[in-house]
Amino acid sequence: MKRRCCTYLILAVLCAVQLSFVRSVVAVEGQPKEVTVKHDGTSWSVAGDRCTLTLDEQTLRMTIRWAGTTWRMEPSGERDCHVEVGDSTAWVSLLDARTRNVDAYETGYQRGIKVTLSDFRSDERSLDITLSLFICLEMPSEELTFTAIAEEGEAKIKRLNWPAGFQPGDADFTVVPFMQGMLLPRDWPQRVKLYNNLSYGRGLYMPWWGQIKGKSGYIVILETPADGGCTFTHPAGGPTDIAPLWVHSLGSLAYPRTVRYAFFDRCDHVTMAKRYRRYVQEKGTFVSLKEKIARTPNLAKLIGSPVVHTSILYHIQPDSSYYNKDEPEKNHQLVTFDERAEHLRALRQKGVEEAYVHLDGWGYRGYDNLHPDMLPPCPEAGGWGGMRRFADVCDDLGYVFAIHDQYRDYYLDAASYDDRHTIILENGKRPYGSTWHGGKQSILCAALAPGYVRRNHNAIFDHGVKLKGAYLDVFAVVVPEECYNEEHPMTRTDCMRYRAECFAFVRSKGGIVSSEEPVDWAIPHIDLVHHGPYALDPNPGHGPAFGIPVPLFSLVYHDALLLPWSMGKGAWGIPETDLGMLHALLNAGMPYLSISPDEKELERVRTVCKLHEKIALLEMTQHEFLDASYRKQRSVFADGTQVEIDLDAGTYEVTYGD
Repeated sequence: MKRRCCTYLILAVLCAVQLSFVRSVVAVEGQPKEVTVKHDGTSWSVAGDRCTLTLDEQTLRMTIRWAGTTWRMEPSGERDCHVEVGDSTAWVSLLDARTRNVDAYETGYQRGIKVTLSDFRSDERSLDITLSLFICLEMPSEELTFTAIAEEGEAKIKRLNWPAGFQPGDADFTVVPFMQGMLLPRDWPQRVKLYNNLSYGRGLYMPWWGQIKGKSGYIVILETPADGGCTFTHPAGGPTDIAPLWVHSLGSLAYPRTVRYAFFDRCDHVTMAKRYRRYVQEKGTFVSLKEKIARTPNLAKLIGSPVVHTSILYHIQPDSSYYNKDEPEKNHQLVTFDERAEHLRALRQKGVEEAYVHLDGWGYRGYDNLHPDMLPPCPEAGGWGGMRRFADVCDDLGYVFAIHDQYRDYYLDAASYDDRHTIILENGKRPYGSTWHGGKQSILCAALAPGYVRRNHNAIFDHGVKLKGAYLDVFAVVVPEECYNEEHPMTRTDCMRYRAECFAFVRSKGGIVSSEEPVDWAIPHIDLVHHGPYALDPNPGHGPAFGIPVPLFSLVYHDALLLPWSMGKGAWGIPETDLGMLHALLNAGMPYLSISPDEKELERVRTVCKLHEKIALLEMTQHEFLDASYRKQRSVFADGTQVEIDLDAGTYEVTYGD
């Protein structure tokens, strides 16, 4: 018995030793051999196998060296931080902190330094702010994370520019998801200005950017993008200056802000897009089209189908900027529901067997009028009965019927309009305008939008209208908004949550969910958008492209969202010299189709639909330029399908894969 116990004891010890060894191996496997944090009296360094960051204590300049390439950030400057105290504001430098401490910092997966800045001074006045800046090398990726945390008293941080940008002119190219995507050479001859600089607008469809120097490069990913963006300048002839930007949330910095930097030995715009794709997949916000079809089976009908965008009533109020004073009869253009149904029957006779029908102007006074109180449907066009018959015809033809709808623009002559329901801006004022067809308007706080969506859509279903989807206008393109109304205060994060709730209600009724453009936060919640092409100078309506167009969004999200494309030359978002059909093919997107097309248009649409039907659910794996002009391009998809286009010659070639 004693011998057996001794044997068991020996085995237990051996197992414990073996288990300890395994744990040790697991703990270090795949990680850098050593990550060191050193202080030499004037600077700090954080070093792994390939990445070394150095911080100069005097200037707070950071230098990063990755596998032979050096990237030097700008030193701390006079406009690092915009601070508000009472009724006054001031710019301060991080160097204005009279107390500055730097210490080593470590978690189980990262090592680095913590910089604590306090006792800031502005015009001899003390600012009760403490900033903690964490600069860490994460293991085993050797990617860098930068986190800023603010402790605020009476003084509030309204804007923080940190970490600083890399020295302008040091990079050969800058890559920005400016709408679909822009590749910007350092010496691009024209001035470039983003449409806006915060995340989730046209300036940054996705919250990342990067730069290329020689063969190497880096990507910046905003991990807390709701109140973040970038500073950006590119004067005529360059160079480009881009850096992270953090703005306040309802008046203060409020919560930790984090940005991630990943560096590459060999890098192009595809490398960056694929790193970001992996990031959203790991974060859990990538929802594929296959998953979306599983939750909304009708979505499968859109694969290989065109989008037919049509309307019932366009009515323009006299105080709208669109009002035509010279030809007032053009301010009221009506086609009845029954007439539009006949147009769809004629389209079916031309061989269009499947389509997504997007209907504008179906409400009481037509397109962009009276929101959010557009019910009942347009009486002149046939009212409830006419809309019900139109939906029945779509159903009989096999077409998917969806409506344009709007829950942001809040018209002053809407039945439910009340000042207390509008957004209140930071300055205490309400926004007013009269741009769109319906005339005078304010902005409905998104906190109230879900209730209006439920009310209106339930009424539509209660009247027997076979509605299969809804386009909730501008929710996915207008940068998330804040509201300072005491009855419904709202952060930008809250705003996205309320908008997502509206999308979810449409989906709960079996509806296909759409919005305007493919901004990143909305991708898990929507199935398709109106368009997502390229940024043009001075706006996407018409003009040459800003920089060189590249399909960054498609490289990340092609198999997660249906993206329609205009087919004509120089159409909305299409560079003025380009044929939209070629970009539709390159991106394997959906085509737009006129409600009364000729045979030439039908043939083009069939070509794009054929490609879309085959590879809509597949990842775009590669995009490349085939010559120095950037006008000959190739995209590649997961099954090996290749699309080559020549934008100057107006030609294309599709080689289908397995």
